Amino acid sequence: MAVTKIHPIKSTLKKALDYIENPDKTDGKLFVSSYGCSYETADIEFQMLLDQAYQKGNNLAHHLIQAFEPGETTAEQAHEIGRQLADEVLQGKYPYVITTHIDKGHLHNHIIFCAVDMANQRKYISNRQSYAFIRRTSDRLCKEHGLSVVRPGKDKGKTYAEWDAQKKGKSWKAKLKIAIDAAIPQAKDFDSFLRLMEAQGYEVKQGKFISFRALADGLRPGQERFTRCKTLGEDYTEERINQRIKGIAIDRGPRRRSAGEISLRIALEDSIKAQQSAGYARWAKLHNLKQAANSLNFITEHQIDSYEGLESRLAEISAANDAAASALKDAERRLGDMALLIKNLSAYKQLRPVALELRNAKDKAAFRRQHESQLILYEAAAKALKEAGVTKLPNLYALKTEYKKLDAERERLSAQYSEAKQKLKEYGIVKQNVDSILRTAPGKEHTQER
Repeated sequence: MAVTKIHPIKSTLKKALDYIENPDKTDGKLFVSSYGCSYETADIEFQMLLDQAYQKGNNLAHHLIQAFEPGETTAEQAHEIGRQLADEVLQGKYPYVITTHIDKGHLHNHIIFCAVDMANQRKYISNRQSYAFIRRTSDRLCKEHGLSVVRPGKDKGKTYAEWDAQKKGKSWKAKLKIAIDAAIPQAKDFDSFLRLMEAQGYEVKQGKFISFRALADGLRPGQERFTRCKTLGEDYTEERINQRIKGIAIDRGPRRRSAGEISLRIALEDSIKAQQSAGYARWAKLHNLKQAANSLNFITEHQIDSYEGLESRLAEISAANDAAASALKDAERRLGDMALLIKNLSAYKQLRPVALELRNAKDKAAFRRQHESQLILYEAAAKALKEAGVTKLPNLYALKTEYKKLDAERERLSAQYSEAKQKLKEYGIVKQNVDSILRTAPGKEHTQER
């Protein structure tokens, strides 16, 4: 488990860097690393970027602390997790120094990164959203490395269904569909179905068309108007609800099921009925009925007719997710390389006149002492360009233009990856629920054909 916090550095940047790099705290600087700068000269490298910043402001850098549970990790692992955290959060745009302190009862990382990025000289925006991203990333990395994760309080956490409803802005109709899907597997006939709907907080109106209205329950306001079931879709007409209660499947048109396929929806509803017959208390311990209803609704909306079809769909989405992740990582790697190139090229061009003056200086030692910081940065930039294989200096403006285009592409790929990851999560939850329902039916166990 790791706890994170972040605060700006508005002054004494050198003092803050010296503190986190203290040899007594970092095992003789064994656990000191940096990106986009040298930790020995990070203060003057940060200052050069700050001098180029479009927005001035008071923030020189940001100090991120990541503290681990005592005895849960090693210094080596903690340092690696911190480095991964910095790389993901900062996306190769901001130079940083990371250290791991081992002198306390708990291991903790210090990450100080420049407030200005290397490519565009824009200030880092620190707010509740950026911190939430840091928190989520830290938790995920801890989980991936086998560490515990800080769990929010029960009053703050949301179930998957609640999150999904909030994200999609689910209407009364969507909530009614979930309630109907939850009631059908428990119902013996249509009358018992109506009683179950009333038990879920719905007023029933029977006439030419069956309608429902959600009542106020102290937690939510009531629904003003009744909703006709027929407006919910073909699976929610009175006739179709009766068929579903009886376990009767329907042919949905052009896409016909082969003789070897079963209706996944009917199989799920039959399994839930069988479990209900063994006692609701037993069923409730095995699975959450609301989640089962969500899964039933999901496979209907996405026209999944068989278990094999669900597996095939999940495999396709998993492949798309992997492809999106690979493309995003490649774009982020190229952006990081370009950001470093832009930083070093800018420093080289800006400070080259000072290096030329040194050649012509009568008292070279005195000149070097007077311009020590500038010369250190120039020599570091020249060395970095040589190591990168740069023989002819590229056009800085063209390089920044290319960077902006690639950054826009990264944003597109990031959105694509987020969508694929969310879809994979949704389908994964549905398959998990389907497996749970089918495998817990009394006297039955779902077997997958390979």
